[in-house]
This record gives sequence, structure tokens and C-alpha cells, in this order.
Amino acid sequence: MQTRSISAYPLNPHKSMSQEKSVVEVSTYSKDTPIGRPDTDGRAAVFIPSETFDSASNAAIRMGSGIVGFGNPDGTLTVYFEGNRFDETSLHKWENKARKAYDRMVMGAPTVSKAKLNASMLEQVGIIDGMGIHLKQPERLQHWLERSNAVDTAPASPITLWKTK
Repeated sequence: MQTRSISAYPLNPHKSMSQEKSVVEVSTYSKDTPIGRPDTDGRAAVFIPSETFDSASNAAIRMGSGIVGFGNPDGTLTVYFEGNRFDETSLHKWENKARKAYDRMVMGAPTVSKAKLNASMLEQVGIIDGMGIHLKQPERLQHWLERSNAVDTAPASPITLWKTK
């Protein structure tokens, strides 16, 4: 499994050590980011847009979308997303949007709701698999949904299960 490390040292040796990268410059592509498209029930990452997300270039990813995906060997991310563009009642809740995007991804279904993005544009907030969603940073998702005017779609807890063994 490939991981990317970000050095805390400045790239320019003439800059002082106190001039480290800012938080928005650091990628969230890490050891916790699954690599390669998962098989049915496999693990994928749950993302939200970072502060560097360019909404003009990525207009298909609507505010409040469920965004899931995986890391690529070249350091980019492949994401699948669901924004409930047609206001289906079954997709009102954020976790249902994330699940729909996940299902498309693991099935390899043809979709326009897919993108390959620079890893700095997204922030990983959890993991999704065939059993459910585990949010490691539920407060970050909450912030994204607040910015999206979609607080009423937020999951009730950091763990959403949809299948039991």
C-alpha cells in the first residue's frame, strides 16, 4: 500500500524552519485512505471539500453531497458523489447520499457523478464499507453541512450501520 508523507520542513532551504506548510496545503491522502476501487462491501474513504476546493471547476459536486472514494497511485483521489439533484425523498439524508455514491463506486456503474481530484481539495472525515459509515471527524462533516445549509440531513451519530452480520 502506498502512502504519501508531507515533510514539515520547508521546501526552500533559505526559509526558516518556522515557515511550515499551512493546514490547507497539506493533503489528507494518508495511510487511512484506501487505495484502488474497492470490491463489493470493501472500504472507501468519506470526504468533504477542503478549504482549497474549487467549486467553479467542480460544479457537479453540489453543496451537501455525499462524497466517497479512494486514493490513486499517482497521489490523486477518485471520488463518487451524490447531491440529490432531483430531490428524491429517499436521498434527503446525507448518509443515504453517501451510500448511493458508494454503491455506484463498488459496482463500477457508469455515472457522471465521478471525478479525479487533487488530494488537497478534499478532507477525509471517515470510512465507508458494506456495513456502514464510521465518521472519525463528525464535527467536520457537520461544518460542511452547515455551510451547505443542509444541517437537517446530518447523520444522528458518527456511526451509521445498514447491514448486520
